[in-house]
Amino acid sequence: MLYIVATPIGNLEDMTYRAVRTLKEADYIFAEDTRVTKKLLKHYEVDTIVYRYDEFTKNHQTENILNLLSEGKEIALVTDAGTPCISDPGFEVVDAALNAGFKVVPVAGVSALTAAASVAGISMKRIAFEGFLPKKKGRQTLMKELAQEERVVVLYESPHRILKTLKEINETFGDRYVIIVREITKLYEEIIRGKTSELIERLEENPIKGEIVLLIKEEVKEKKRVKVNKYARD
Repeated sequence: MLYIVATPIGNLEDMTYRAVRTLKEADYIFAEDTRVTKKLLKHYEVDTIVYRYDEFTKNHQTENILNLLSEGKEIALVTDAGTPCISDPGFEVVDAALNAGFKVVPVAGVSALTAAASVAGISMKRIAFEGFLPKKKGRQTLMKELAQEERVVVLYESPHRILKTLKEINETFGDRYVIIVREITKLYEEIIRGKTSELIERLEENPIKGEIVLLIKEEVKEKKRVKVNKYARD
């Protein structure tokens, strides 16, 4: 089987018993960054062999994983933090494994997306998750498309670009209500809410650190009322 294993996004206590057991019982672990994963494995006394699986190695490693699965090996895939295959490499090997008839098993756990959504304080029944925005090419075009969204837009952002992104949102979307959830599960975890203009002013005076989930509240549009002539015939 191929196990897709979620790992903590900051707080090591968020590692599930099942995740630890799966990593211990796996024949091999494939990780986005072996150095990061080895620190986690050392903490939980897991001595399974770890190989690299990232954007640069995914093509040949996908083939390697399929060969190992065909030999009856148990494989675990992890990312640096959180649930694999969301904004990190992995969906390609999952697709290949499923097409080859192998069983793929999710080992559920932490995700920055759902963690931030749970504490945003707004309705999250309808969302548009975009992950990280392009740094340059296509960025403005995508911004204009997202500005037309009638759902909550969820983005991942770095502390170095958050101010720029807020200014772009203010220019493209208008002065919208946004929520910043940063350093999720860590010591300096924080939820910042307000209009983009307010947050821009705040961050210019007090820059923030840590990885960020940014939620842009949907704009409630008034529905046009249609007058109906009650005497009109079908």
